[in-house]
Amino acid sequence: MSESESHLLVEKRDGIMILTMNRPAAKNSLSPQMLVKLAAAWHEYRDSGDLRVAILTGAGDEDFCAGGDLKLTMPLITGARKPEDEWDERLMGDLQQFLDGILRGFELYKPVIAAVNGRALGGGTEMTNAVDLRVAAEHAIFGTPEVKVGLLPGGGSLTRLPRQIPYCKAMEMLMIGESFSAREALEMGLLNYVVPAQQLMDKALELAGKLAANGPLAVQKVKEGVMRSSGLPLEQAYQVENEVSAVVMQSKDAREGPRAFKEKRKPNFIGE
Repeated sequence: MSESESHLLVEKRDGIMILTMNRPAAKNSLSPQMLVKLAAAWHEYRDSGDLRVAILTGAGDEDFCAGGDLKLTMPLITGARKPEDEWDERLMGDLQQFLDGILRGFELYKPVIAAVNGRALGGGTEMTNAVDLRVAAEHAIFGTPEVKVGLLPGGGSLTRLPRQIPYCKAMEMLMIGESFSAREALEMGLLNYVVPAQQLMDKALELAGKLAANGPLAVQKVKEGVMRSSGLPLEQAYQVENEVSAVVMQSKDAREGPRAFKEKRKPNFIGE
């Protein structure tokens, strides 16, 4: 792949946005161009009334994502090299794009599915942690090996992993830094499904289709309620749940769903 080709492929179909990290020769690592385009794509997805589900995957069958490019991106961020092209300039002009691109701290209540097509080490595991549903090919590998080179996985894993999988398994992954197979990741609760590689996108699209068919406002408010109530005392969490429930119950979709069920037809949800 030449550097002139897009580092992120974007496809839209039937309310689904498919984002493919497209640097297979570089293990789909996060280049400045990819980060800028990822940030823009997530913003478009969040703000679009037509897009209901997003799928994140990698090009090829070897790597999902190896995290930040150690030759291009990380030296740029640390000041070890100067900006050399348009993408370097754009990233350095607004470093929030880095965090938005990897979904760290970006407020996104629409559902995102990861279709993990290969190795997801370091930043690849961190991006997997950032999404809602996760499907992996049987040969996929997960891990945060940063401690082995004296670093730490600061892209969200210190916060997310202990909340998503058993504490002891999270600490093993974070502090020892060894890799886990897709089956092991499934057993510890990091994944929803593990499938043969040739079935990966079919399974991701199956899940996306089911999500897209549901009431979009309800789906978004479910995610918002879960995220905003996480870590709160029970009474405060109930307040968040009451708030998001009230929005849904007052919506047009909340009237359309039961009406369609009564009339034995497919509901026409509009997200309002």
